[in-house]
Amino acid sequence: MFRSLSISPLALLAAVSVAQAQTEIQWWHAMGGELGAKLEEIVAGYNASQSDYKVTPSYKGSYAETMTAAIAAFRAGEQPAIVQVFEVGTGTMMAAEGAVYPVHQLMADMGAPFDPAAFLPAVVGYYTDTQGNMLSMPFNSSTPILYYNKDVFEKAGLDRDTPPKTWEEVEAFSRQIIDAGAAKCGFTTGWISWVQLENFSAWHNQPIGTLENGFGGLETELSVNGPLQARHWANLKDWQDAGIFSYGGPGGGNDAPPKFYAQDCAIYMNSSASRAGVIANAKDFEVGYGMLPHYADTAPQNSIIGGATLWVLQGRPEAEYKAAADFFNYLSSAAVQADWHQFSGYLPITQAAWDLSKDQGFYDANPGADVSIRQMTLNAPTQNSKGLRFGNYVQIRAIIDEEFQALLAGQKDAQTALDDLVTRGNALIRGFEAANK
Repeated sequence: MFRSLSISPLALLAAVSVAQAQTEIQWWHAMGGELGAKLEEIVAGYNASQSDYKVTPSYKGSYAETMTAAIAAFRAGEQPAIVQVFEVGTGTMMAAEGAVYPVHQLMADMGAPFDPAAFLPAVVGYYTDTQGNMLSMPFNSSTPILYYNKDVFEKAGLDRDTPPKTWEEVEAFSRQIIDAGAAKCGFTTGWISWVQLENFSAWHNQPIGTLENGFGGLETELSVNGPLQARHWANLKDWQDAGIFSYGGPGGGNDAPPKFYAQDCAIYMNSSASRAGVIANAKDFEVGYGMLPHYADTAPQNSIIGGATLWVLQGRPEAEYKAAADFFNYLSSAAVQADWHQFSGYLPITQAAWDLSKDQGFYDANPGADVSIRQMTLNAPTQNSKGLRFGNYVQIRAIIDEEFQALLAGQKDAQTALDDLVTRGNALIRGFEAANK
């Protein structure tokens, strides 16, 4: 026989009071699928760890859609406390005067523990002002790396444990692979803009723009039409014509992954955060990992990050900012960051998370998982390699795709395509400058 349970009126009142005292904050984000599910798991862990605050995550679509939604909500006075913004939206967020509550100021104002030195310099450098103050909280930071098909390499008579280190080797390995009939093409890539122009420039210590790639002010101009960039784009055109390179399409290059998964292309360059997807889809062959290639007559510098950070918006009650600061403290803890890094392939944002992953034996058990970190920290970032910060850069990336497609179609040579890219991009930057002075 079961005994009936009853709750006293006083206990019920106390429970209601606790619920009413809890501060809820909204976090708008752009993570769908498995990453979105993991994000919600992290939030659930935080909510269960304490009773003062509740974070409610809301998926708002793509990065561009999420940022647009947050800007519209701010204008309507309905903004969330926290919004996830991709790295190329940094310039726009910085210029939104009165809309942003800088993270360094938030943590200080709320008396929350915060040590900027605990974060990896190559990660946080992208999101600091000229005084070194962190403006947003890193969350999902990635960098492009090289994936390759070890089985195809072996079939072609190449060393299955040796990825190409230079572009000259990419070309030579690709020709050998195709001649041996081991694969139809040598390599493909996601994100022409991010991988084959922005990171290419930083990796070779070439400026992406004036004034420290835009970090030094709104008067910046693009400079990605230098001799080395033109040489590389000309090679990409020649390699496409020879069947060595297979174009993955505009934007993120969504046609590129299937070419690698189907073993049509032996080499694939894309985000370190693609690692989980690569492993899940490459079921019929063994995947190898390497750093991005560099030209043999240059030395590699360091790659730059993609992904997104969390920005805090002004105009919310102070209690919500206390909640945001507490949540950020939890989110940047070694345990949470190591778990997120190991699951997703995103970089660990702190030295402690990196060390914990090493201590847990993650890199020993998952060869290649540390390539992104070693690549990012290969050398101390220079003015050319700490990132980029330009207004209207989402639109500029669309121009990069258009000019690259004109190159591949034979409508322009590499130098003309890059010159036109710079001219068109600078017009957008001047428009952004005029609107935000």
